[in-house]
Amino acid sequence: MPGSRRPHPGPAPAARLAAVRRALPALAAYAAVRVCGLLLLAFWAHRRHHGVWPILATRWDADWYLGIAGHGYTHHLGTAYDANNLAFFPLYPFLVRAVAAVTPGSRASAGLGVAVLASLVAAWGVFAIGDRLHDRRTGVLLTVLWAALPVGLVQWMGYTESLFTAFAAWALYALLTERPLWAAGGAVLAGLTRPTGIAVAAAVTVTALLSLRRGFSARALTAAALAPLGWCSYVGWVGLRLGRWDGYLAVQRLWHNELDGGAETLRRLREYLAHDSTPELFLVTVSVTLLASALLFALSVWDRQPLPLLVYTGVLLAIVLGSGGVYFPRARFLLPAFPLLLPAALHLSRASPRHRGLVLALAVTGSAYCGAYMALVWPSAP
Repeated sequence: MPGSRRPHPGPAPAARLAAVRRALPALAAYAAVRVCGLLLLAFWAHRRHHGVWPILATRWDADWYLGIAGHGYTHHLGTAYDANNLAFFPLYPFLVRAVAAVTPGSRASAGLGVAVLASLVAAWGVFAIGDRLHDRRTGVLLTVLWAALPVGLVQWMGYTESLFTAFAAWALYALLTERPLWAAGGAVLAGLTRPTGIAVAAAVTVTALLSLRRGFSARALTAAALAPLGWCSYVGWVGLRLGRWDGYLAVQRLWHNELDGGAETLRRLREYLAHDSTPELFLVTVSVTLLASALLFALSVWDRQPLPLLVYTGVLLAIVLGSGGVYFPRARFLLPAFPLLLPAALHLSRASPRHRGLVLALAVTGSAYCGAYMALVWPSAP
């Protein structure tokens, strides 16, 4: 499995404390970016006489997760479009229910608290990967760029992207530090969090199996077998609950989420970037994000990123770009694809302070504006 420049920290408390201290600038920068976005959202919401709390904690997918946390899953497939909650994976609503049971607040408060805490764990993992592959500055810049994505506000909403990114980042870090069983554990949890958890499992399984070329390893073989179990267990459970082998696929069809090889993606890109004379700003943002992600993946391959990162982002991109389902959430679906930002972070780490500051200021400002626009002007889910 791919190693890197420094040996991974040992389990000693002093080593863990040193790792926390090393990550503090990245975590502080991450929080600062997200607070900037939150302040603009609060100001804009006040001007429009909206409350910030419902926007962050109870709208759209957050409402679905709160419903699952409170009442569980349906037993039937049904026929209504966008109406079957079995499309949503179980770990996040389970955590929401567990936290709400031991804290005085509401389930919405618990859900938002889980998301914010998970975002900090994710930011630490993002930093750790950039730091390990390159240096501390690159790790901090990678974290800031991830925080300043156009739909970065979702990281502090009652959604699963932050929790999923936390599991994915630390699973990938475990692969980079040659700890396949830890990586498999992260893949199992990611697979219970989002449908795209299969991308984490693929990264772990492929990396573990390829490592066997250097010699037999029971740990690697076990990791390869365990990694897909989280995703497979939920998909299998849905099939049993509905009494049909393709139960989860049937649920996805009700949500119009099927792979079509990218035909719908190309059609939408042409529509919003070439034919529509007055495209919706949010849809343009989504389209540019998809194109930029494809370009950044090509740069990542050119830069010869470690195999686990390429497999993870490649599978994630294939799922998002190859989907024939709804178009507008796809920038959000790519929020966990933080390794795509490594080429940009590395370039900025070598740029002049003036150039670096200008780029980061534009990114943070743009993210704050896009987040507020997405929440207050765009009429549908992020």
